[in-house]
Amino acid sequence: MKQLNPEFAAHLLGNCTSLCWCWQIMRRDGVRLGFTDHDRALRFAGITFEAAAGFTGSDVEASLGLAVNNMEVEGAFSSDRISESDIAAGLYDDAQIVLYRVNWQDPSQREIMQRGNLGEVSRGELAFSAELRSLAHRLNQNTGRTYQYGCDAQLGDSRCGVDLQAPQNKGAGHVIAVRERVFTCAGLGGFAADRFSWGQLHWMSGANKGGRVKVKLHKLAVGGAEQSGTAELTLWQAPVQPIAAGDTFTVFAGCAHTFAACKDKFANAVNYRGFPHMPGPDFVLSYANQDEQKNDGSAYVK
Repeated sequence: MKQLNPEFAAHLLGNCTSLCWCWQIMRRDGVRLGFTDHDRALRFAGITFEAAAGFTGSDVEASLGLAVNNMEVEGAFSSDRISESDIAAGLYDDAQIVLYRVNWQDPSQREIMQRGNLGEVSRGELAFSAELRSLAHRLNQNTGRTYQYGCDAQLGDSRCGVDLQAPQNKGAGHVIAVRERVFTCAGLGGFAADRFSWGQLHWMSGANKGGRVKVKLHKLAVGGAEQSGTAELTLWQAPVQPIAAGDTFTVFAGCAHTFAACKDKFANAVNYRGFPHMPGPDFVLSYANQDEQKNDGSAYVK
């Protein structure tokens, strides 16, 4: 049973209450923001909770057991600290949320009602809707390793061992021409096609400066050669702001997390963290057949 602050508990038992909701958000980039549905700003815990920010919250649905409690928050882009571009860039994805119930006449009288993370965020031209999920939603996510063909290490981490800062795994260039998510660029001389497929691109200048995107495909530009440095990069999704000629970037090699990529692309088969020889469903469901040439009981995979 939750133990309330004695003064706050006494206020709740009074004939008249002055309560409001306050949300503290910690984005993926570490920025902390505060918002309230009260009509004036409140300050506590070192954060100013902005008022009149277009926030409205639904009732909190709570239940016993391990079910995920949730709350819906809707709002307009009326706060200078909330922008559609930040939402589109993913800065609010899985952001940490602390939900307070506060006596707005005396903010020291408050209680944390729920902790969790932002779930699904939908946005329109003038408004957004965000789902607040309780900590129980973490129990629905896989933890630990999974027995699978593909490698579960992240390229460049301690389990992988590949050095992404090595010259053969890092390139820099600038945009020449753009066609939606596809652009030709200069500066990647000496890199073979597919080196940066599945890799990550960091924008160093232009409207997307500071943003990061995933590369879907890296190939040599039509009529180009490796020595010319002219390449064509296709992104998995378009960045928040339009790409423009002259934008500079740094791009890192990528891995498809297959044994072939680990062995042939990075010569790193010894650190492969998958199970490339695990039997597939065809092997598991197969049975002895007298027409088979090999039924001597020897190893199927050597």
